Amino acid sequence: MTNLTPKQRTMLAMNKQEVDRPPIFVTLTPQAAKKLSDHMGLPYEEPLDSMLSTRISHMDLLTKLGNDCVGIAGCAPKNSPTRVLKDNILVNEWGMKFVDVGIYFEFYEYPLANASTVEDIENYPWPDPYADRRFDAAQKAIDKYGEKYAIVADLETAFFETAWYMVGMEKLLMSLALEEEYAFALLDKIMGINTKIGMKLIEMGADIIWAGDDFGTQRGMMVSPDMWREVFKPRIKWMFEQFRSVNPDIKIAWHSCGSILPIIGDFAEIGLDILNPIQPLAEGMTPEYLKENHGHELCFFGGIDIQHLMPHGTVEEIQKEVKRRIDILGEKGGYIIAPAHNIQDDTPVENILAFYDAVKNYKK
Repeated sequence: MTNLTPKQRTMLAMNKQEVDRPPIFVTLTPQAAKKLSDHMGLPYEEPLDSMLSTRISHMDLLTKLGNDCVGIAGCAPKNSPTRVLKDNILVNEWGMKFVDVGIYFEFYEYPLANASTVEDIENYPWPDPYADRRFDAAQKAIDKYGEKYAIVADLETAFFETAWYMVGMEKLLMSLALEEEYAFALLDKIMGINTKIGMKLIEMGADIIWAGDDFGTQRGMMVSPDMWREVFKPRIKWMFEQFRSVNPDIKIAWHSCGSILPIIGDFAEIGLDILNPIQPLAEGMTPEYLKENHGHELCFFGGIDIQHLMPHGTVEEIQKEVKRRIDILGEKGGYIIAPAHNIQDDTPVENILAFYDAVKNYKK
């Protein structure tokens, strides 16, 4: 078991076979990556252009640290999704406008804030899923890492989150509740674009396709389970079917922050393989509950707290929690260990290194 390549380790774990330790897939904010690079005396890798570039950037650094997985995505054309309009205002290929506040981007303008008809959706200048050079960075990563590391193709969002980025969250939720036709056309348009990007990444050789939308808050569901089953479940099922039409053996991961206990079984029913990020402080999302109730049907990905443990815990606390999570979630395979989101700038370098050391030195 000790001579496994990172790809072998990951795929064995995803097939619920015993491995020497669970595979690792850490992602970092640029600020955290800069601190780690300086600490290790490595050149800083600028983030790649992508709505959530943290999931596909800094891979030289992360594989040196111990990541078993490498992220790729269908980046915006010509690797330049944003341009300066004035002052700090940026616009991406979807037409969303942001203010650059340093650590993150704050929404400045929703491009379809005034949409009210299906025609408004149909007439919008949507991104081309096959735009020139969209997949250049992904191909470069596959060529460099694909033989040794598991390739995880990131869709950033499937359709729900992008839809609220386009019109605003309050407007979208209200429109769905009122069953306004434009809202469903919006979901379907975005879903179609992102599904095509995902299918291309699978065709290129991804081992895992990682889609997602947040359906939970810290305390419970963002939308009712009934609305989720009526509006979102059939659309997600269709996406999964399209992905498997390219590769029947593709492993499918879904990201949803928050507490989503009522719909976890539904995800398994429509073909999900891997649940992420199993946010540890969200209500009810305990490793014991998840493994006991869904370990027979799902693998797990994430689970290490970035709200308190990673930024504020001691090295000893991190080591203890890593072992506890692996003991529970990694029993008989089925676990990719990772922070529940990108490691932030408030996390000390020694705590990040302690996480890696704890996983690599894991003993039952």
